[in-house]
Amino acid sequence: MGKADGLSRRLDWQEGVERDNGDQTLIKPEWVRGVETIVEEGNLREKIKKAQEGDKRMVKVVEELKKAGVKMLRDKEWEIEDRVVLKERRIYMPEGELRREIIQLHHDILVGGHGGRWKTTELITRNYWWPGVTKEVGRYVDGCDACQRYKNQSEVLVGKLMPNAILEKPWSHISTDFITKLPLVQGYDTILVVCDHFSKMAHFIATTEKTLAEGLAKLF
Repeated sequence: MGKADGLSRRLDWQEGVERDNGDQTLIKPEWVRGVETIVEEGNLREKIKKAQEGDKRMVKVVEELKKAGVKMLRDKEWEIEDRVVLKERRIYMPEGELRREIIQLHHDILVGGHGGRWKTTELITRNYWWPGVTKEVGRYVDGCDACQRYKNQSEVLVGKLMPNAILEKPWSHISTDFITKLPLVQGYDTILVVCDHFSKMAHFIATTEKTLAEGLAKLF
């Protein structure tokens, strides 16, 4: 008789195996490096309240809310909750250093992992909002020293500077340009300049600003 495999076992045939997977630790604490981030949320909330009180825009919104006698204004766009002004259920951040502190908390900490501008913006806008948040986060990330040092660059590396070849004869390499907006003289208001790179000799040809490609070819 063959031996029964694991899939054919019946729990009612054995005793004491009803909860054989109970209280099992798959990942032991010592296997994971502990990361603790302490954010004084209460202190930060008080800073936000004080900053909003000094913001003229916020003062105006709060005054309108008080006059209306409600805690909600403009179809849930602005609200007041525990003396904190919210815009679309997100904390409005007034201008000042507090915005930079919020960006730093969502970008520089170990849990944040120095994410890119879009990841950092997504984390911030879950709970906070202010005008131009995306641009401000982008400037902060572009100026982050750690990101510039350790993040891989996705752009193609610029090649080495190559010197121009040494010319051996005149008029093998030339440059052309127009001098326009000149006073009208004998029907001409433009000068075509043709310069030789080898001898630096130049020819000045009178023409008009309305000269097309075909006319330029005939002048040349």
